[in-house]
Amino acid sequence: MRELLEELAREPRQPGTPGRLRRYSAGEVIAHEGDLADTLHLVRKGRVAVSITTRYGNQVTFTVLGPGDVFGELALLSPESRRSAGLIALDATETVTLGKAEFDRLRTEHPEFGEALTALLAERVRRLSDQLVEALYVPADTRVLRRLLTLARLYEADEVPLAQDDLAGLAGTARATVNRVLRAEVKRGTLELRRRRIRILDRAAIEKRAL
Repeated sequence: MRELLEELAREPRQPGTPGRLRRYSAGEVIAHEGDLADTLHLVRKGRVAVSITTRYGNQVTFTVLGPGDVFGELALLSPESRRSAGLIALDATETVTLGKAEFDRLRTEHPEFGEALTALLAERVRRLSDQLVEALYVPADTRVLRRLLTLARLYEADEVPLAQDDLAGLAGTARATVNRVLRAEVKRGTLELRRRRIRILDRAAIEKRAL
């Protein structure tokens, strides 16, 4: 499926049409929570924060997508669907977009696209199951460190541009817990905290405690 989307991005098309390459600057909103969901995106470059609004009006980031990730596919399978989460570019980002008409055509003309879509949905279910098990049985302190390491791998860097509130959302815990865990690591000399940034100084030590 990703290969077909990449091929669409290389075809000459009019602005705004399906299969088009779109570019977003850091901080730019890709989609608002509640928007009509009529487009699938494949992330080619950059990172995208996926967030929801809590019942108290707070924004909580629950995952970060990177190159090769796809979002919006479920909406195209359900008519008049709305975005269940907001999407914001964390840095310079490129996505390949696909509208419903093109999406349906690819499913009809390319059986491998449908097979890839099924595999993608199965992977979504597996990840959700893993997250549920982790939330039930893995201590919050460990989840915080695991999410930090996941983001470091995604950014391919030791410094992650992320607020503690966002890390709390990713780990499924309270901000106070995140702050306590990070402060403990700072005392150990494994982390350095900056404004909306976390720098890993000793990745091996963090990985050991995240097991």
